[in-house]
Amino acid sequence: MRQPAALPAVLVMMSAFALPQAPTSSSATARVPAPVLWKNPGNIQSLNLFYGPGGKKHQPQVPVEFIKEDSQGTSPKFDVRDHDGEKWKAKLGPEARPETVAARLLWAVGYAANENYFFSDLKVENLPPQLQRGQSFVSAPDDVKAVRLQRHPGGDKKNGIWKWRHNPFTGTREFNGLRVMMALINNWDLKDENNAIFDDPAAPGRQLYEVTDVGASFGKAGRTYSEVASKGNLKSYTHSKFISKIAPDYVDFNFPTHPPLVDFVVEPAFFWHQMRQRWIGRHIPRADVRWIASLLAQLSPEQIRDAFRAADYPPDQIEAYAAALEARIAQLNKL
Repeated sequence: MRQPAALPAVLVMMSAFALPQAPTSSSATARVPAPVLWKNPGNIQSLNLFYGPGGKKHQPQVPVEFIKEDSQGTSPKFDVRDHDGEKWKAKLGPEARPETVAARLLWAVGYAANENYFFSDLKVENLPPQLQRGQSFVSAPDDVKAVRLQRHPGGDKKNGIWKWRHNPFTGTREFNGLRVMMALINNWDLKDENNAIFDDPAAPGRQLYEVTDVGASFGKAGRTYSEVASKGNLKSYTHSKFISKIAPDYVDFNFPTHPPLVDFVVEPAFFWHQMRQRWIGRHIPRADVRWIASLLAQLSPEQIRDAFRAADYPPDQIEAYAAALEARIAQLNKL
């Protein structure tokens, strides 16, 4: 009987390093959680932007009880528990108001956002005599001024972070729409660690990709020497240029702007990070810009003003911010 021909030597070597066969157990067929960046918001005009993603029924039941301070990030923060036993993250400082507004706008057009509520005065029981950060916001024992309370409806546990440069949505209409939203609100603090992945409480088996920290919004389109001008500053926001270039196929936004040169000396790592992130506002396809603009155009003047009312801005600032935002939305819809 004729013997089969010997395998070529190269195939023998390849077979020695062959990958193992995939297991046939149920673990191999387990579903990988589906990543979700955007969900159809439905009837946008029916959304309540005063109460935001959590609605009226999910607002914290005050007073709250102090748990512990959080030393992460640049803003003073601490954890509290409300009278229903729900845990919230309290944030103080210049990011508290703009973040309240920014989260509502992102949610209104379909992006995941935390539930957050702003309190001009918040009673915090068992507050320490001296906070390590943010003591200037304590007006009296157990009374704190200008506090944003935030939580994710899926709980505190996040499954990781996602990166602006490398993620499952790169090149999609939804991701490009998110880039436009960051330009719309001037959120220049685009660190990957400000992005998080959560389990979707409304749909097991899905993971929500969210920009969880949008506090550096509604000021200049980039960090300046003054933190006050960079976050929640009406004059800076209304005087900043929005669109820098309109080409036949793409749009460039004036965001994020060149970081201060002093950062090159004082914080070189931050300087180069900001320089590398400037692509986020550049070369966004016009078709994708028009798509997100069509969603924003469905917001009524009252809804936009409600988002700023939720952050307890004074009436004159509510009107000025809303007018500036409406002007930007109008620019997008002319493309």
